[in-house]
Amino acid sequence: MIEATGLTKRYGAKTAVYNLSFQVRSGAVTGFLGPNGSGKSTTMRMILGLDDPSAGRVTIGGQPYRQLTNAPRRVGALLDAKAVHGGRSARQHLLCLAQLSGIPARRVDEVLGVVGLQDVASRRSKGFSLGMGQRLGIAGALLGDPEVLLFDEPVNGLDPEGILWVRNLMRKLASEGRTVFVSSHLMSEMALTADHLIVIGRGQLLADMSVKDFIARNSTAHATVRTPDDAGMREKLSKALSEAGGLVQPEQDGALRVTGLELPRISDLAHEIDVRLWELSPHQASLEEAYMRMTSGAVDYRSTQDPRQGLQQPAPHPQQGYQQAGYPPQGQYPQGGYPPAGYQQQAPAGWGQPPVQQAPQQQYAQPPAQPYAQPYGQQPAGPPPQPYAATTAAPAQPPVAPVAPVAPAPPAAPAAPPVVPPTAPSLNKSDSEDAR
Repeated sequence: MIEATGLTKRYGAKTAVYNLSFQVRSGAVTGFLGPNGSGKSTTMRMILGLDDPSAGRVTIGGQPYRQLTNAPRRVGALLDAKAVHGGRSARQHLLCLAQLSGIPARRVDEVLGVVGLQDVASRRSKGFSLGMGQRLGIAGALLGDPEVLLFDEPVNGLDPEGILWVRNLMRKLASEGRTVFVSSHLMSEMALTADHLIVIGRGQLLADMSVKDFIARNSTAHATVRTPDDAGMREKLSKALSEAGGLVQPEQDGALRVTGLELPRISDLAHEIDVRLWELSPHQASLEEAYMRMTSGAVDYRSTQDPRQGLQQPAPHPQQGYQQAGYPPQGQYPQGGYPPAGYQQQAPAGWGQPPVQQAPQQQYAQPPAQPYAQPYGQQPAGPPPQPYAATTAAPAQPPVAPVAPVAPAPPAAPAAPPVVPPTAPSLNKSDSEDAR
C-alpha cells in the first residue's frame, strides 16, 4: 500500500504539490488523474524517492522507498520510457537492471516474452518506436516481480492491440493482490481499467473515490425523449413535463432533454396527455464528462481560437498556377476573381510563362469565366472548350485577334556553325625548298 500524508513540494516560488494526502490500496487499479501541470509526475517521483518532499511524507508498505530492502524487487515503476541507453539492445538493458538488483538472468527472457519483444531483443533500443519503448519500460517494471507497480502514461504510443494488452495486464496484476497506481490522460481507458480514482488539480486533492461515485457526484443524468415529428405533440409534452417539475431542453435533432424526472414519471405523463413516445432512454454521463466538469477550474493551459482562421491563401489560377503569398482574397479582384495583369510582372521568373505544349493536337482550355480585359495568353478560336480540361481537336485555325494579345516570345537565334580550328597547311618538297 502507498500512503501519502501532507505531501508538499516547492520549486523556488512555485508550489507543485500542496498538502496532498491519499492511500493507494492493494488489489485494485487506482487511476491518478489531473490536468497538465497538476503535480502528478512530481508526486510519483516523491513516492520513488527521486525528489525529496518539502513537507509531509510518503511511504510504501509503511517505509520510505529509500529504506526498503532490495527496493527494485518490491517496487516496479515506469516513469519515462526513453530512459534507456540507445546503444544497448533490449536484452542488454534488462540484463543490466537484473544484475544491479540480484535478479536471475533467465527472468530477462521471461519479461521480454510477456511484453512481446522477444523477436527484437537483440536490436538496439535507439531504433525502437514509441510503442516498443513503452513495452520495454513495462518489462523493466515487471523485472523483479514486484508487489507495488507505478506507471506514468503506460499506453502512450501503443496501438489498439497494445492498449488492450496493457488494460488486461493492469487488471491481472491487481487481481493477484498487487498495488497498481496508473497515471493517464485517457479517460476512456481509465473508465475501463481503474477501480478507484485519485484526482488532483494544481497540486491539491480534488477527489478520492471509486469511478462509479466520481461519475455520480460530478454529472447530472438526464433522459432523452423523442415524439413523432409533430411540433404540437412536442410542445404539449414539454409543457406537461415542465409543470411536473422537470427541466426540458430541445435538442438539435428534435429530441427533448429532460432533467429532474425519472423515466417512469415521464412515461406516465405522456400517457395522460395522449402523446406517443418514439424514444425514452436514460443518459449517464461518462468519466470524461465528469472529469471535465470537476477540473474545469484547475486547468492552467487553455487554447483559444486562431485569429487567422479563414484567411487561407486564394485558390491558384487554373492556368498559370499563381501561389505567391500576398494576393488579396479571391473575390476582391476587379476582373473575374483572378489577379489583374499587373501581378504577372511581380511574379517570380518563369511563373508568367505560357504552358509548355504537350503535343501538336493538344491545346489548353480556358476557365468558364467572362473575357479578361488583360488575358493571360493566346485565346483559341472557335466554340469555348470544356472547362479545366485538355481536349484533342483538329488542327487549330488561325486565331482571331484577341483583346490586347500578349506578344509572342522572339524566336530563338539559329545555332552558329561549329568553329573549326585552323590547321597547318601541308607542304610538299618543292614548297619546302621555296620556303627555305
